[in-house]
Amino acid sequence: MSVEPSKAKPGEILFVGLFFAAALFLLTQLGDQAKFSAKGKLFAQPAFWPAVGVIGMVLFTGLHLLTTLRHRAKSGLGAEVAIWVRAFEYVGWFMIYVIAVPRIGYLPCTIVFTVLLALRMGYRKPATLFYAGVSGLAIVVIFKTILGVKIPGGAIYEHLPDGMRSFMILNF
Repeated sequence: MSVEPSKAKPGEILFVGLFFAAALFLLTQLGDQAKFSAKGKLFAQPAFWPAVGVIGMVLFTGLHLLTTLRHRAKSGLGAEVAIWVRAFEYVGWFMIYVIAVPRIGYLPCTIVFTVLLALRMGYRKPATLFYAGVSGLAIVVIFKTILGVKIPGGAIYEHLPDGMRSFMILNF
């Protein structure tokens, strides 16, 4: 599928609009974040190069926005935006994982989430789900044991017998 060079792609208008809004926001913050002083040359001022960058962002993004609006591509914009929004689902998965680790523990949580994400991606064969769980186990072993990353033990480990609790908190 080729797109004519003079025709804007559906998501381009949204992307350029959001980028232009972000550039304008940065421009409004420039005076508070970077200061010009009375001493020194213009090019040596702390605010000079950030100002050049932000003004360039506003100028060039504004020109791109005008060009994009001129070559409007309205058809397919909703589908394009839906694809962008769907990516936030994985932010939700990650946030659930981050909340679950201190409660369930790093090992069980990582294994469960690797299998759940494999299911979410459409994998259904038992062997594939098994390998997803094994990769979760490998992640835990690499991070906790080999790399020595300190991750707090899960609250669920408190219900284990003494010897096993210490082992799980220290190693998994």
